[in-house]
Amino acid sequence: MKDIRNIAIIAHVDHGKTTLIDSLLAQSGTFRANQSVDERVMDSNDLEKERGITILAKCTSINWQNTTVNIIDTPGHADFGGEVERVLSMADGVILLADASEGPMPQTKFVLAKALAQGLRPIVVVNKVDKPDARPDEVVDEVFDLFAALDASDEQLDFPVLYASGRDGWCVRELEDERKDLSPLLELVLEHVSPPQVDVDAPFAMLVTLLESDPFLGRILTGRIYSGKAKTGATVKALSLDGSTVETRRLTKLQTFAGIERVAVEEAVAGDIISIAGMEEASVADTICDPAVEEPLQSTPIDPPTMAITISVNDSPFAGQEGSKVTSRMIRDRLMAEAETNVAITVNETEGKDALEVGGRGELQLGVLIETMRREGFELSVSRPRVLLRKDEATGETLEPVEEVVIDVDDEHSGVVVEKISQRKGKMTDMRPSGGGKTRVTFLAPSRGLIGYQGEFLTDTKGTGIMNRLYHSHEPYKGDIPGRRNGALISTDQGEAVAYALFNLQDRGVMFVKPQDKVYAGMIVGENSRDNDLEINVLKGKQLTNVRASGTDEAIRLTPPRLMTLEEMIAYIGDDELVEVTPKSLRLRKRLLDSNDRKRESRAAKKASA
Repeated sequence: MKDIRNIAIIAHVDHGKTTLIDSLLAQSGTFRANQSVDERVMDSNDLEKERGITILAKCTSINWQNTTVNIIDTPGHADFGGEVERVLSMADGVILLADASEGPMPQTKFVLAKALAQGLRPIVVVNKVDKPDARPDEVVDEVFDLFAALDASDEQLDFPVLYASGRDGWCVRELEDERKDLSPLLELVLEHVSPPQVDVDAPFAMLVTLLESDPFLGRILTGRIYSGKAKTGATVKALSLDGSTVETRRLTKLQTFAGIERVAVEEAVAGDIISIAGMEEASVADTICDPAVEEPLQSTPIDPPTMAITISVNDSPFAGQEGSKVTSRMIRDRLMAEAETNVAITVNETEGKDALEVGGRGELQLGVLIETMRREGFELSVSRPRVLLRKDEATGETLEPVEEVVIDVDDEHSGVVVEKISQRKGKMTDMRPSGGGKTRVTFLAPSRGLIGYQGEFLTDTKGTGIMNRLYHSHEPYKGDIPGRRNGALISTDQGEAVAYALFNLQDRGVMFVKPQDKVYAGMIVGENSRDNDLEINVLKGKQLTNVRASGTDEAIRLTPPRLMTLEEMIAYIGDDELVEVTPKSLRLRKRLLDSNDRKRESRAAKKASA
């Protein structure tokens, strides 16, 4: 019988989870001595490397003292919680990583709650204990309090603790111990995590938890074998959660993990995590099993989306100039393919069939999806996010998603943060000093009020504040929340922006474009200093004459334009505005480009409200 341990590593964003796995892989002899290995090797796609966050759950495997240790790297951000909920079903134990100075954060709480609910017994690793502001003993106490708050069992509360520096590749059981390598962690995994409780002699059955596509093998399904043995060439069937048969096929390829590579094998046994090819319709949460099996394996239910955006074809005057995938059919097919592999995303057609409504967990998850499509050559128009409301079946009351917001901010900025979140219908639940002249404030605030707040928050705290959000519950609708207070500066013509015109318009507000940027009528080129929309001409050049007088020419000095990321743009726009996304450009625009159409719509809206 093969000796196996399946563990997941869970942590808040940027607490060093992927770096720790790098060190584990290096020390277990996974890489050759002369092999060139990237930093954060598990963050395999470009977006993960750029942002320094894990977006997709991934598996790796190391061999330690004749035991196969399968390690699952999970995303730390709640927006990608759909990945976490599925992959934890493959694990028999979890390593909870906490930063030695920050302690457990909201996302830690989110992932830990999922692990405890599945009965897993965590190993706590306090990482980055070599930081100058580390406070390891207090962090262990905070982790214990968090376990108690999440109703952990007595067995789960009796967790072992290790102190580590993932970057330097060492961990110790006591802070005074010699700091050599990560062997104490691997020894503890073998001691503390039980082998998979499986039946090797029963018919084959595995639960699919990850789905991806490969250009050579087609659809690849990854999951854990719960019973029996899988063999290449064997006939299997796929059962959906309700027990109906999805398809019957032969397994054309069977792979297990060895380090960061997949290795083809002829046979795999219960307890192992494998990838299979050959199924065309089976999806996440389906059971792949022997034809004799009648009952599907139970899968963890996925939390529903809390936010939606509308994605449609780019219909601006510059449409089709930069992207290769511009038709509604291409966009629809791509989004449907995404919904199949990413169970936390929903895709529905709108009533007019001309756009698609995409539901997700938050602005970051939806922003990552749009950024990925943009890099694939798509052109899109994206609407402002809106929260998904529910009806209480018992009372008929409208419910909206509420988030727990934890803010770490310098003491001097705490007043303005409390005031701004209160205006957005947030309720403060806790406020305490967190050391070093900082305060930690906790709120319960409606998701609706937090859309677009991140940029304002960074301005108010002079870039020093840290805000973490986590879905809390659905609560009764909180009423109207004031939106963006400033109007837009809208271009009246099409062409290239001129420095002279921008210089003369600077007093009107903040510009989003620089000289030589292409603009068109209806495009938003800046933010007005007042609350109304204002149409301006950024193409107007200087009247040239042959008369010159000393001192009359003023040097043109332009204030740098405000540059926004894709997520900031999506959060910034109003209900009558769109973000135009192309492979090379991001632009803000009005939904109706013609000013007369906008005026007609405004009059009709006023008449309807009267």
